[in-house]
Amino acid sequence: MTKSIRQLLAGVTLFVTEFAITLLLGTVGVVIFLALSREVFDQDAATFDAAAFRWTRQLFGPERQQWVQGITFLASRNFITGMGLLLVAWLLLVRRHRWYSLLVPVVALGSITLNLVLKQFYHRPRPLLPLVSASGLSFPSGHAMISASFYGLMVYLVQAHVRHPALRWGLTTALVALIILIGLTRVYLRVHYATDVLAGFTAGLVWLVVAIPLLQQLEVAAKKRFGKQVQSPEKQPI
Repeated sequence: MTKSIRQLLAGVTLFVTEFAITLLLGTVGVVIFLALSREVFDQDAATFDAAAFRWTRQLFGPERQQWVQGITFLASRNFITGMGLLLVAWLLLVRRHRWYSLLVPVVALGSITLNLVLKQFYHRPRPLLPLVSASGLSFPSGHAMISASFYGLMVYLVQAHVRHPALRWGLTTALVALIILIGLTRVYLRVHYATDVLAGFTAGLVWLVVAIPLLQQLEVAAKKRFGKQVQSPEKQPI
């Protein structure tokens, strides 16, 4: 077996191991958190959700459906998958930053997988009379969860590596605003309840908080095991 094939197999093995461990621990953490928070949501959920439908309708107006659909597309699985692949290619081939090239697919794919698991766990139907077609279950919102984890990861990268304060906080503000806006569009389109969106934001952030430090430790441990000198991932330039 050639050296390049061995390196490829070692990389694939490392990725699968990191993904499996992170997904397992992330799933446990998110399920426990949402199991507790769902009790809070259930107390006044119907009144809150109905008020949120009315408020988003007033916020965006009745004739904003096409514009809103463009915003909500930015957290669709197809768009996030494409953006994730482009980002991984840039990090791996241009910046040659191996750790971040693993972090992006673990966060993105893990968020999508975990959302599907949670939907089956809670099995909540979608709202009646949606403005656009939507399939599958409702709780938690996949768009909200994916946007919180993927664009939240972008916030992490910006905060860690953009040195100019004005640019750093400008990009951070724009990304946070995009996350919130995506959540609001899901309610406006009546494909999710507001409680679905809040749960999705929560699950996405919890997943991100679990995944980043855990992957840092796994990556450092793996490199040490193979006798390589490592630098803390968050200190490496991208």
